[in-house]
Amino acid sequence: MNNQETKDGREPSVLLLIPAYNEEKRIGPVLDRYAVYFRECYKGKFVLVVVLNDCRDNTLGVVLAAMEKYSQTIRYLKFDEAIGKGGALIEGLKLYQEAEYIGYVDADGATSPEAYHDLIRHCREADCVFGSRWLPDSVIHHAQESKRQFASRCFHIIVQSLFWMNIKDTQCGAKLIHRKAAEAVQNHLMIADMAFDINLLYVLKRKGFTLKEIPTEWTDQIGTKVVLGRTSLTMLLSVIRLRIIYSPFYKPLKPLLRPISAYLYKKLAAPYRKCDQT
Repeated sequence: MNNQETKDGREPSVLLLIPAYNEEKRIGPVLDRYAVYFRECYKGKFVLVVVLNDCRDNTLGVVLAAMEKYSQTIRYLKFDEAIGKGGALIEGLKLYQEAEYIGYVDADGATSPEAYHDLIRHCREADCVFGSRWLPDSVIHHAQESKRQFASRCFHIIVQSLFWMNIKDTQCGAKLIHRKAAEAVQNHLMIADMAFDINLLYVLKRKGFTLKEIPTEWTDQIGTKVVLGRTSLTMLLSVIRLRIIYSPFYKPLKPLLRPISAYLYKKLAAPYRKCDQT
């Protein structure tokens, strides 16, 4: 019996989110590959939802064309405002009731459908399973350029120092969450930029849900939306904000945190999202 199968041999239902910002040139082949692969190789229910975030190009047209071919598999959510990658995932995760597991991958196809299926095979081993590019058995077909690798490792050191989660790769865009865990953290997700993954994993861990990091197969893609300097500063601001919120100092700092945070995010032209705690 495969790890993802239940005792009756059924594979779990999966709803996969793909956040998309101006991805008309890359997302079409990714949708084709995922739709065809899971139609032919997966026995459970599989639905793919593209979450469009302030797209100014023809991403929606590409998604609609894919929906015509795979009407039972592909759907979309559309947000005209700039809610960020994290904001798109926060909105998408609200669909957790529609499947036993809900997860996400990046729109660039860095995680292949075969690699994501391998992640699903481990879904019964933890409440949240996620791919890692930094474990010994990971397979990297095309590595990031050196300056992005350096920034990634520096960010990892900062995250580990602030949160002590002992996770090798928080930022890999391949994650799968049981719906009970997605429901429990829904009102605690406030990071709308690319540091969203830290918010998700840290809150899951605080609430006692189990996490499992799995070696993955991954290919760096051209056309990244990451503007290294500004993106790095935004992510740094977000993890510091998150650390303050979950610290004993938050209560006295709370009156100052909102206006200062909102001002800094605005200066960085980054998405800012409030939550119940902020």
